[in-house]
Amino acid sequence: MTEEINQHFPKAYQQINGATKASGFDMASDVLTCSLLRTLAATKPSGKFLELGTGTGLSTSWILDGLDQESTLTSIDNDAKFLAIAKTFLGGDDHLTLVDTDGAEWIEKNKDKKFDYIFADTWYGKYLLLDEVISMLNTGGLYIIDDMLPQSNWPDGHQDKAIKLIKDLELRDDLYLTKQVWATGIVIGVKK
Repeated sequence: MTEEINQHFPKAYQQINGATKASGFDMASDVLTCSLLRTLAATKPSGKFLELGTGTGLSTSWILDGLDQESTLTSIDNDAKFLAIAKTFLGGDDHLTLVDTDGAEWIEKNKDKKFDYIFADTWYGKYLLLDEVISMLNTGGLYIIDDMLPQSNWPDGHQDKAIKLIKDLELRDDLYLTKQVWATGIVIGVKK
């Protein structure tokens, strides 16, 4: 039961998945995580969404699938090769703005914007500029990260960074926090 997705997949998901495998991209979000992202997206009608780390757009497709007609998603990545896959299959969606830029620069230029949902799937907003990204959340906004359980593609020393991040999040007094030992290890925070 806990390892199955018995719901429809987003329309473009299979095409993006095929292109992702062909591209050699090996850091795509787990499908269980993606399903959760869609479910949580549906809790924020008329929401402003931010995804830090588009990759090829697999998780993006699930987030979009949970949005209502008034919601918008801005998704940031700095690798044009992989972002091109997302643009090919998702670029026509009026709710989505794909941005090819450095995450740190984008956060610095947009730090006064507010969001109802942030999925931080890259270094920025997770291991770097954490305070800045959490300050971009509206009260009641969701902060979501994955890959908190050890992963086979982690470089040496990365586990220590993940452990430190969890400790830092636990010490914050501006988030309600839930850690899940499921999928790749998911943490969900809600801004107080």
